[in-house]
Formats: sequence, structure tokens, C-alpha cells
Amino acid sequence: MTSTQDSQQRSGPALRFLQGLLPFDKERLAPDIVAGITLAALGIPEVMGYTKIIGTPVITGLYTLFLPVVVFAVFGSSRHLVVSADSATAAMVAAALTSLSFTPNTPRYIELTSLIGIVVAAILILARILQLGFLADFLSRSVLVGFLSGVGVQVAVGQLHDMLGIEKGGHGFFRQLLYTFEHLRDTHLPSLFIALAVLAIIVLFEMVAPRFPGALLAVVGMTAASAYFHWAGRGVQVVGTVPGGLPHLGLPRLAYSDIVMVLPISLSCFIVILAQSAATSRAYALKYRDQFNQNVDLIGLSLANAAAGCSSTFVVNGSPTKTAMVDTAGGRSQWSHLTTATVVLTVLLFFTRPLSFLPNVVLAAIVFHIGIKLIDHRGLREIQRAQPNEFALALVTAAAVVILGVEQGIILAVVLSLLQHVRRSYRPQTGVLVRDAAADQWRIEDPLPVKLAEPGMVIFWFGADLFYANVAFFAEQARMLVHESPTPVRWLTIDATAISGLDFSAARALAELQQDLAKIGVTLALIVIPVRHWSNLERMGLIELIGANHIFESRHACLAAYQSEWSAQNSSREAESAPES
Repeated sequence: MTSTQDSQQRSGPALRFLQGLLPFDKERLAPDIVAGITLAALGIPEVMGYTKIIGTPVITGLYTLFLPVVVFAVFGSSRHLVVSADSATAAMVAAALTSLSFTPNTPRYIELTSLIGIVVAAILILARILQLGFLADFLSRSVLVGFLSGVGVQVAVGQLHDMLGIEKGGHGFFRQLLYTFEHLRDTHLPSLFIALAVLAIIVLFEMVAPRFPGALLAVVGMTAASAYFHWAGRGVQVVGTVPGGLPHLGLPRLAYSDIVMVLPISLSCFIVILAQSAATSRAYALKYRDQFNQNVDLIGLSLANAAAGCSSTFVVNGSPTKTAMVDTAGGRSQWSHLTTATVVLTVLLFFTRPLSFLPNVVLAAIVFHIGIKLIDHRGLREIQRAQPNEFALALVTAAAVVILGVEQGIILAVVLSLLQHVRRSYRPQTGVLVRDAAADQWRIEDPLPVKLAEPGMVIFWFGADLFYANVAFFAEQARMLVHESPTPVRWLTIDATAISGLDFSAARALAELQQDLAKIGVTLALIVIPVRHWSNLERMGLIELIGANHIFESRHACLAAYQSEWSAQNSSREAESAPES
């Protein structure tokens, strides 16, 4: 790390923010401003659509693109990450609150969505204090792909009734889907045609002009048509009155019982925010070799959610789609985010009245398209091709989200990721080291008793830390290499260079292995990295038991000691068997 980078790492968030904006480079500023306008054009219809998922007024979607964006730009470490409304957390909040029998779009429901943002902010600050940013690494890529794909299915299916112009019915994914199919005969054809037209516009521009805001064109065009042709009087549901001006600032009701009630869903949102934001920030930091500090981002995310909760809107998250929009448009600094917030502020102050004519079916079609894009079929195919076992985990996670719900799905995702990690440590890769004398190289081969490093010497390589769960497997493999060898084994050497630690259970098992081998005349030796292991081995009494003369720093040192000892023993036996003169 250079001295400049190091000083940036130690500097405060406000100073880092200024360093991201300065020097004032006109050549760099222009692309950032264009990228910010592009994000506003693409993001405004998207965040308005997310209000259909979470069940809050349309204006609350615009609020997520205002204060939270500015706050994270100032206090976050990533120059690229855009923090705003997200489909996954929106679906989670909606599923949790409706399961508690709260009705969407009611004052009490809206108050609880803001309260969840405040509670999430508190959890994120606590995570920063405890430096828990590393927890994001425990949600594996394969499980995250499955989770987001499941959310995509649930989100897309949840918009079918609005696209068809029929009432919503049924509780749960399958009952809702069944209800929709049972009432297909009640389809409102004008609503269906509008939905299909919106989808056609979006898909067409994605194919021929990906940078053009097709969704925005659909929103503007359909809103104008709705106002001109009076669609509201023809059975097409419209958004209705949208309040203008700045969001109301203030804390939602913070009753203790309400905080306890929303704590489980807040924890689930925290996990998704942590994993998704960290993954997105890391990807762009690596792409542009920028500074990125996961714990600093926790502060930015916390304050962004606090700003959301205090400005009458809902929980926000680091958005991969919006971050990609800015990056594709050429944005490379926080100027893009500030430009977006400025455009949204202009809309809030002067252009909310036309939104009252916006048909609900237009937002439903946009959200349906977002849900379909969340189904990461390419990612699933890659996982299936590379790791079939992880593909199964991704499918299980997706199915859990669809069948059980989004909140239960993220909990299962975390559990599966941890189990996947434990499983790899429980049955790690093992092998025996074989020496290629001609090339003076070592290679790891399958742990078979017939493969020796030297006549009478086995070097056993274990590819993970030794702990209580895998020590039985370790001991079983080690004994098999000795007892099933077709030729007598004199030394069993454990190559522990891949073992970064061992617990008490592992130390006792190692001591028992040494004692059992000693009874049959086999020496146990270790190849370790002294700085990492020596004090631990000494504290557990293993150096005294095994003997310092049988603990080595390298394979060559171990091999030389074995050859020397065996040569000395041969010389001694030859001297004893020689006839006296």
C-alpha cells in the first residue's frame, strides 16, 4: 500500500468524500454528471416499482434515491456503490409485515417499514463496532445466486394479478399463483395490453440501445396516454395523488414492543445488505484498483438506512443493478450519486403531479421485468457446470425462498453456506507426498498405502485445520497408511504446512496416534511452520511427546534426518552382525 493510499485509509469519511470529488477535473466531471442523470432516468421507474413490492406509496421509492444516496456517498468508502431501494430487502419486509397481518399502504404499515430501516441502521452500527464486516464472506456466491433467483420468481409472480387487472388473492406463493390462474377469465384486457406494451418497450431498448432508459420512456409515455385518454375512467387503476415536496423528517414511533417485533426481519435484512453491498463494492474496487473498507461501508450503510427511516421511506441496500448502471454510463466518483440526488430532488419539487396519472399496471410490468432479471440463469448454469453440489444448494435456497418465504430463505442461505464451509473442513483433501528425485520436486498423490516418499517413510498431507469434527477422519487416514502398507513403515510424517491451527481434541488425538505408533515401532514426525505452530505444540505438550528432533521446518530437512537415522541404524546392525576378529 502506498503512503497516499494509507493516508486515505486513515482519514475520516468526510475527508475521503472530498478526496473522491477533488481535484475538480472538468474532463472527469462531465462523464460523472451524465452517469448520474442516466442513473436517475433508469432508477426512478425502478424504485417506484419497488414500492409495489414492499407495499408503500410510490413517492417513498423516490425518497430512497435522495437522502440515502447522498449520505452513503459522504460516509461510505466505495466510490462506486449506489445505495437505494432493493428488490430483495423490499420483498423481505413485505413478506414479514404481511405475515404479521399488517395491511400494505396503511399509515401503521408505512411507519413499521421506516422503523425497520432505523433498527437495521442500529444493527449495522453495532456490526461496525464489533468489526463484523467479515461476516459477508460467509454467504457463498452459489447460495446468494439461489437466494436472489428465488426472490426473482416470487417478485415476478407477485405482479401477475396487477398485469392482468384482476384482484389479488390467496396467501403464499402457490395459493396466490393458483388464485391468479383460476381468475384468468376476469382478465382486464386494456391492463394486459398496457403491461405487454411496457415489457415490449423495455426489452426492445435493452436489445437495440441498452443505455437508453426504456423503462423511463414507458413510464412517461403511458402516463401521458393515461392523462390524455382518461384511462382511470376506463377501469385502469392509476397511482392517484402523489404528494410533492421534500420528505417529512422525523423518527417513526420507537415503542419497545414494535422494535422487538421487527427485530427478526431487520436481522435478515442486515445479512442481505452486508453480503450484497460488500460483494458489489469489492467487485468494483478490484476492477478499478480503488480503496475499499468493508467496516467503513458499514457506517455508510447504517447512516443511509437511518436517513431512510427518518425520511418516511424504507430500508435501503447496496444495489448491484444501480451500481452497474452508473459504471456502464461512465461514472467513477460520488459526483454521479450527487447528480442523481439532484435530479430526484427536482422531480420531488416540481414533477410529482403528473405521477398521479401513472397506471399501476405500468409499475407492475417494470417490477415483473426486474423479477425475471433477478433469476440468474447464467449464474446457475455456471455453478451447475463447475460444482454440481453447490448447484443443488443454490436450487434448495431458491426453492426455500419461493415456498417458505424470503425471510426464511435468507436464514436457510446463511445456514447452508456455513454447513458448506464446515463440510469442506470436515472432509478436506488429503494425500501423500511422493518425491521425484530426478526433478528434485514433490507432488501430492492420492493417499494410498503403497505410495512412499522413501522406503519405509510415508509423508501424509492434510489439507485443512485439525479440529474436533475432522480429527477422527485424520487419525483413520494416518493409521490406514501405516497398517495397510505392503512394506513395513518406519516413519509416518505429518506434513502440517496446510494446517493453520489445532484445538484440544486434535492435540489429544495426535498424542494418541504417536503413542499407538510407538508401540509398533513407528516414529511420528511433523513438518510444521515454527512461527505458526511451535508455541501451540509446546503448550499442548506435543513437542515433549513427539520430540524436538522429529519436528522439522521443511520436507528436505525431514528427509535428511530420516535418511541419516536409517543409515546409522543400518551401520549399527552391520557392526553387530559382523564376526569378531
